[in-house]
Amino acid sequence: MKKLSIILASLLVTGYVVFSVIYFSNSSRNVVCNNFEVVLKDSTYVRFIRQSDIEDLLKRKKIYPVGKKMGEINTLQIQDTILTNRLVKSAKVYTAQNGSVIAHIYQREPVLRVISDTKGSFYIDDNREPMPVSTNFTVYVPLATGAIDEEFARRELYDFARYLSENPEWNAWVDQIVVRPNREVELIPRAGDFRIAFGKLENFSEKFDRFALFIEKGLNVVGWDRYSMISLKYDNQVVCTKR
Repeated sequence: MKKLSIILASLLVTGYVVFSVIYFSNSSRNVVCNNFEVVLKDSTYVRFIRQSDIEDLLKRKKIYPVGKKMGEINTLQIQDTILTNRLVKSAKVYTAQNGSVIAHIYQREPVLRVISDTKGSFYIDDNREPMPVSTNFTVYVPLATGAIDEEFARRELYDFARYLSENPEWNAWVDQIVVRPNREVELIPRAGDFRIAFGKLENFSEKFDRFALFIEKGLNVVGWDRYSMISLKYDNQVVCTKR
């Protein structure tokens, strides 16, 4: 008899749990969404995207969730639509019991800013892919201008920008990277009224080591305004052009 009572009690509990799950599940589907929230998970570094940008995108696609029943909201469709924004790296959309729909978004991370004579202005991200500039925010990364095509930006310029980011003393010192049609590069420094003929984007460390030595033994002795061009193009030497 005691065993039978235990079995009946277990069945009642199981039945209640199943009923509760079904009841509350159906009830939650009828809850009207009262809030849509965008959480930028990496906003301390970049702020390309605003909540209003995502809201406007979803409204244009007629899938903005606020005012709709939870059972009518397709979070996967919202997620896929958010990913069409070329500034978005990844997104995850889910519902909450309080009637909210929440989108967690990671933005793409730029490594290099390019202003090309033929391709216009764009960034190269940390996956070597081009990404559009944003009117909302400008991030401080190396700037390259001139005769730049996408392939050169994704390869040689990307590698150079990475080198600069890993060597902050040079990153802070280089103001602009100017690319000539023959793909040789000139650097415009933040300090000094001269340019540096860097040549091809190769042997970064060796060239900067030579330049650091020249600053110590040369510019700091004769003055920073004596030369208009300092060339690091040639092995084991620094060639200067006087004003």
